[in-house]
Amino acid sequence: MKCLLVVYSYHHNNTQKVAEAMAKVFDAEIKTPQQTNPEVLEDYDLVGFGSGIDSGKNYKELLDFADRLPQVACKKAFVFSTSGMPIGISGQQRVEEYTSKCHTTLKETLQSKGYAIVGEFGCAGFNTNKFLKYLGGINKGRPNEEDLKHAEDFALKLKQ
Repeated sequence: MKCLLVVYSYHHNNTQKVAEAMAKVFDAEIKTPQQTNPEVLEDYDLVGFGSGIDSGKNYKELLDFADRLPQVACKKAFVFSTSGMPIGISGQQRVEEYTSKCHTTLKETLQSKGYAIVGEFGCAGFNTNKFLKYLGGINKGRPNEEDLKHAEDFALKLKQ
C-alpha cells in the first residue's frame, strides 16, 4: 500500500511526532501542504491528513490545502490531530470525542472531493498558546510513548 501523510505541525511539532509513528507502520512519506502538489495524491492508495487543532478546527493551512484538492473517485483517507485539550482533567475518551468534532470541517471537505474517510485519530499535545505560556503549558510531554503507540496501533488497523 502506497501511503502519504500530509501534515502541518509547527507549534511544538506534536502532530509531526504522531505522523512519524504512523509513517513507520505504513512506510509512508511525510510532506507539508506546501511541499505537496494536490494532483499527486492520485498516486497514493491511502492519504493521511494531520495537523494541530486551533479554535476547534484543524489548522487553516491544512484546510486550505484540502480546499484545493481535485475531485477523486473513492480515494481512501484518514485524518489525525493533536490538541491542547487538558487530558489530565478530561481523559483520553473525552480528548478523542473532542478531536473528532474538530475534524468535522476537514472530513466534510475531503468527502466533498470524493475521499472516503476510513478512520481518525486524536491525542493530546503539549500546549503553550496564549495565557498557558505563563503557566508553563498543559499536557507536558505529550504526545508521550503511550500516545505514539496508540498512533502506531491505529495505523496497523488501517493497514490491515
